[in-house]
Amino acid sequence: MGRTVMDHQKGIDEKTGLRQAEAPGLGAQGIGEKSKYLISVDPLPVPDDDAAEGGQGSRSRNGRDTTEANDGGGRNNKKRSKEEKKARQGQNKNRRFAKVRDEQDICFKVAAGILCEFGADCKYNHDLQAYLAAKPPDLRLPTVDRLLDAGVEDAADSQPTLCPIFEEFGECKYGFKCRYLSAHIQKSSSENGGTESLSLVVDEEKKARAAISAKEVNYIGGETQKLLRTKKYPFPVTDAYLLELQEADKREQEIEKERKRVKEEETEKAEAGDDTVVVAEPEQSLDSAAKVQERTAMDVTSAPQADLDTPDVPMRFSEKNRLDWKGKTYLAPLTTVGNLPFRRLCISYGVDITCGEMGLSTSFLSGSKEEWSLVRRHPSERTFGVQIAGNKPNTLVPTAEVLARECGSQGGIDFVDVNCGCPIDLVFKTGSGSALLDAPGKLGKALIGMNKALGSIPVTLKLRTGVKDGRNTAEKLMTRAVGGGGESGWGVGCITLHGRTRQQRYTKLADWEYIRQCVDAVRAREADEDLPPIPIFGNGDCFSSHDYHSAVERYHVDGVMVGRGALIKPWIFTEIKERREWDISSRERLEGIRKLAEFGLSHFGSDTSGINTTRRYLCEALSFQYRYVPIGLLEVLPAKINDRAPRFRGRDELENLLASPNSADWVKLSEMFLGPAPEAFVFVPKHKSNAYESQG
Repeated sequence: MGRTVMDHQKGIDEKTGLRQAEAPGLGAQGIGEKSKYLISVDPLPVPDDDAAEGGQGSRSRNGRDTTEANDGGGRNNKKRSKEEKKARQGQNKNRRFAKVRDEQDICFKVAAGILCEFGADCKYNHDLQAYLAAKPPDLRLPTVDRLLDAGVEDAADSQPTLCPIFEEFGECKYGFKCRYLSAHIQKSSSENGGTESLSLVVDEEKKARAAISAKEVNYIGGETQKLLRTKKYPFPVTDAYLLELQEADKREQEIEKERKRVKEEETEKAEAGDDTVVVAEPEQSLDSAAKVQERTAMDVTSAPQADLDTPDVPMRFSEKNRLDWKGKTYLAPLTTVGNLPFRRLCISYGVDITCGEMGLSTSFLSGSKEEWSLVRRHPSERTFGVQIAGNKPNTLVPTAEVLARECGSQGGIDFVDVNCGCPIDLVFKTGSGSALLDAPGKLGKALIGMNKALGSIPVTLKLRTGVKDGRNTAEKLMTRAVGGGGESGWGVGCITLHGRTRQQRYTKLADWEYIRQCVDAVRAREADEDLPPIPIFGNGDCFSSHDYHSAVERYHVDGVMVGRGALIKPWIFTEIKERREWDISSRERLEGIRKLAEFGLSHFGSDTSGINTTRRYLCEALSFQYRYVPIGLLEVLPAKINDRAPRFRGRDELENLLASPNSADWVKLSEMFLGPAPEAFVFVPKHKSNAYESQG
């Protein structure tokens, strides 16, 4: 098992699954040369991933602490120390990130060099010269080599201005609002010696290349969003399927009503002393036969609101796209941090499969601009899916239908994943996420309907082992999920099982033995019924190449979905591909941070608002990456995700900065590439233990 610096650990706490540090005197035996990096054997505070994902509590909102815990021996001192410690646990709830804009704004069309059709009646400023005079100086995105060799200020002064958006797309849609404006502006003097004119530069060659290789897809137009908001968007497949479900429910109610009537008659006859046995089967059989005849003779096009988009022949399960994912790496859908720029970073490190952040089906159906932004896909994402959460067929099925029509037709999505694992109360209490584990009837109907709505696009499933500890239900659900849609199965194309219950959240270690048990049960059913095998991925605690490959070999999974491991060390995918543990240097880690900043500018924008949105999400990513302990400081490999590192010093000053738990230092790192943070910018970290009074 991996140990840090001093071989200071002992055992695993059975309740939390975290490795506990030994007492200082015990940890000092045989420490070797690497003890020079050790500051203290006391472990660093562990960020509470469980609480940050949705834990309850009424603790202080800001969670800031400017004093160290008092080590005095008095009773009052101990009590104060506990209260201070408690105030810094859990999450900062109701985080708000206000948009930072230019002090003097300008009409977006004028900024883009386009004539505004509103002219003098436009409510926005059209005075370009006044805007440029008040605009802050241009920023620069220095290379890591320049930054480390010359320092932040000197690198900014000596680095030529390059606009990440112009470099990638051949033009910058933010025009004069871009904070890297000098990279794509042309100045020309007027003939009469008056004010020089300014024009925006367009590189047609880059623009043509970008249209094929760099343009994001899955944009939903304003007209589509309006139809969704006003409930006028057509759902022919959904309407036909929900009508089918209503008829099936009605038939079941009639059959149940007939059973009760027969039972009541038998009870009455028994009470009256009549020994005659009445078999009431002809009427029921004839009635059932008539209903079958009526149903099979029904014209599907006569269903309410059905139109020509309804497929003439439903697609069979065997005709759906097959997912050949064996041995591939899969980045988990990650809330907040798992946005498009972060996924691009992971792709640069070698990940094969990516999935967007979880979106709520009700928000998709209401035309939410924010929710639909989650389905954006970069061309570098070779295999990309969308994850949705919902609580019943009449929200999940129409969401699948609109995704298939608006994104699937452009080849924008390769699969749609249904979230049956989210443990947070906000989702669980609505009947979505892990609540579906206890509602197999609703889940099955939803999956069958989604298969109809998605056509050739496969449906995948991500779930936990169960809701409560000691009551695992995943095995039964997984064996029912495979196979063709209907009574023979729910038609799922891939299953990912997280080896924890909803009750466990992120406490305790993932139960990989149970994952193997579930995989074997699914494979047995596939063999018995001659079903085509589907990929099955495990999930939980993967933090190294060794973890990945040993899980595939020992637990019979086709691959491992990586979540928190990728947040802490995005380069884990390189390690997995090359089957090695990478002692990544601080310079290489900083290069990854620069890439993330560049990808963020390309996605969120190079104007003032986009830069500070990029800064916010860069700090979110750094709130996980600081937890990484360089493997060059470890005495035993590989490290484990549940290791509690002691306080250590890095091999250079940059490594110290990258390991800082102070959110002010994360803002400082962002300033290396995004310029000074404006006074209005405040980053409130997710975990209270990272909040400091000095934050930027």
